Amino acid sequence: MRVLTLNPGSSSMKVSLVVDGTAVGWTAWDLADPGAVAQTIRRWSDVDAIAVRFVHGGALTAPAPVGDELLASLEQLTSLAPNHQPLSLEVTRAVRRLLPDVPVVACFDTAFHAEMPESAARYPLPRAWTTQHRLRRYGFHGLSCRHALHRTAELLGRAPDELQLICAHVGAGVSVTAIRDGHGVDTSMGFTPLEGAMMATRSGSVDPGLLLHVMQTVPMSPAEMADALFNHSGLAGMSGTNGDLRQVLAAAARREPDAEVALDVYRHRLLREIGAAATSLSRLDAVVFTGGVAEYQPEVITSVIEGLGVLGLRAGDVPRTDVDRIVTAAGSPVPALIVLPREELELARGAEDALSRLAVA
Repeated sequence: MRVLTLNPGSSSMKVSLVVDGTAVGWTAWDLADPGAVAQTIRRWSDVDAIAVRFVHGGALTAPAPVGDELLASLEQLTSLAPNHQPLSLEVTRAVRRLLPDVPVVACFDTAFHAEMPESAARYPLPRAWTTQHRLRRYGFHGLSCRHALHRTAELLGRAPDELQLICAHVGAGVSVTAIRDGHGVDTSMGFTPLEGAMMATRSGSVDPGLLLHVMQTVPMSPAEMADALFNHSGLAGMSGTNGDLRQVLAAAARREPDAEVALDVYRHRLLREIGAAATSLSRLDAVVFTGGVAEYQPEVITSVIEGLGVLGLRAGDVPRTDVDRIVTAAGSPVPALIVLPREELELARGAEDALSRLAVA
């Protein structure tokens, strides 16, 4: 099957053509180029299906063919993932308009975490708020985690369902997921992609009492608070840069104190989430790092591994190579791996599965 995959990020769009499970072409562009979607669709219009990544699928637990009703329900989730959901909706509507005869499938990051136990999924809030089971922890980066799980299983010669591992997706967004029985059983992101580790422009977890104090001290609307937490916090807010890790590393190399502290907090928060995730497993078979930082700044991953001796990891040399590999020292009781992000393969697989189910029905 020829599947065109569309992966909207917070600042760019990645597009790949996957043929029978193999990526044969790809492109990417900055979101400032609104005409690029149409140009790409026309270039790769000879496809059997189109798969679009959606960060938030709400209660949906599997990829689903797109119709008007589904799009309407996904639009209601926009406030929960404001950096990604609007673009996914926009490009989905565009491809349906440009290629009306090609089936479009929505694939959800949240689906990988749908089987989290109640102890991990529930918030300690009043029952009156949570009885409808909507105010819960959803988790994100599921497509990335699923690929990392399957690729780690290949590299270790194990079956995916047998592995118990921690997957750290480290990019502009950062999340840590405990994986057991082939799915997420706990994860650092929650109701929105704002919870958990510190990120490029997102704060990660902050004491809600602090936020209430700020809103009472400096009058601000919920929208203003959301903008501050999603777009002006994290590495960007602490260092005075745009949040790109390369800029922060360069500023730290110049001994700029704000950047140095920002990196320390960034590593500490990531280490803390990895340690917490380990408690949701009965054993630890591996720790896998994926995402843009793992791919392009592996030295940052090395510095994190050096802090994980308590989990049995020993840092090794991490040469910058474009291959999936084990990055812990020989003899390390627990291996750590870097797996390059290949969400397009999971998107294509999800489209094939959804259309197969539709054909059977």
